[in-house]
Amino acid sequence: MASSSTSTTKTKTTHLTYKKVGVDIKKIKKSQIEIGKMIKTTHNIQSLVKTHHGFGHYAGIITLPKNINSHHPISIATHTDGVGTKTMIATQLKKYDTIGIDCIAMNVNDIICVGATPIAFVDYIAANQNNQKIFKQILKGLITGAKQSKTPIVGGETAIMPDLISGKTFSFDLAGMVTGYIEPNTQKKQILGNKIKPGDTIIGAYSTGIHSNGYTLARKALKKFDMHDNIKGIGRLGQALLKPTQIYTQPILQIIKQCNIHGLAHITGGAYTKLPRLKSTVGYQITNLPKAPPIIDLIAQQGIPPKEMYKTFNMGVGFCVIAPKDQTDTIQNIFNKHKIKSQPIGNITSTKRGVTVNAQKIA
Repeated sequence: MASSSTSTTKTKTTHLTYKKVGVDIKKIKKSQIEIGKMIKTTHNIQSLVKTHHGFGHYAGIITLPKNINSHHPISIATHTDGVGTKTMIATQLKKYDTIGIDCIAMNVNDIICVGATPIAFVDYIAANQNNQKIFKQILKGLITGAKQSKTPIVGGETAIMPDLISGKTFSFDLAGMVTGYIEPNTQKKQILGNKIKPGDTIIGAYSTGIHSNGYTLARKALKKFDMHDNIKGIGRLGQALLKPTQIYTQPILQIIKQCNIHGLAHITGGAYTKLPRLKSTVGYQITNLPKAPPIIDLIAQQGIPPKEMYKTFNMGVGFCVIAPKDQTDTIQNIFNKHKIKSQPIGNITSTKRGVTVNAQKIA
């Protein structure tokens, strides 16, 4: 039953972790490493392109040879991603018109991390029923996200698989793939993190909520609540959980053009533990995170240790820009012009490798 106001008092439940609810990040990373090794064997099988950057970063990059239209090789970046079990919240609420924004965001926010401008997107919807009314709602969100990121949707696939996706009511999965263009003179335009050095500042752009990661743990932590509960400081729980992922493409592309940028990171699955993928020989010290959105605070209050929160959720920052300290004001001004709040949240160190958040080593 929906309530007019639900308390957010801290519970005494057993500490929850992603591993306890069935998602073992360490084992997943081992699987990803093995997948990466296998994928690498395909990098040289196409003579028309050179794989400049493969598995392990936010996007793969291939370089096309010089042609009559260009004095420099042209580089193309690609990435694919989905929205995970956030689709289950959409199904519970029967609200499908924003989940497409998340799908666009999860792809374009990653591909800009290598300095690429997203130029084309294709979607993939897998469902157990052919429900045109719901498909139109999903497409409504995809189109909104495409317009926000200025990325045309050029195709897609809808698969109806009742034997694979169970349930008597509508159930679905949503994913997509984005292609990005990197301006000629690739060595200067690609941003892969190799320029990151001690003394650099980490600027965090605020998130709008959970975004599209950690929902398996979030749903387990919030199981005592009803999606229609009206919670003080949050509002309707389901609506808060469905709040779309912030799209950062326009400010980041402007920042890339106007500033000296050493690294870019989309804070998604694994949260801050993925920062070393940019450069593993330095330390990432985070000491000044903004106040987390109320929905993230509510999840934390259900018995999830701070260290696990830093390893799973964005904690109020959806995107990180790593740059020399003297670039900070310009970067923040650009975010402000795009109506996105930001602040310095830490710095790069040479003394300790890995990631430390509020004095806790998380990676």
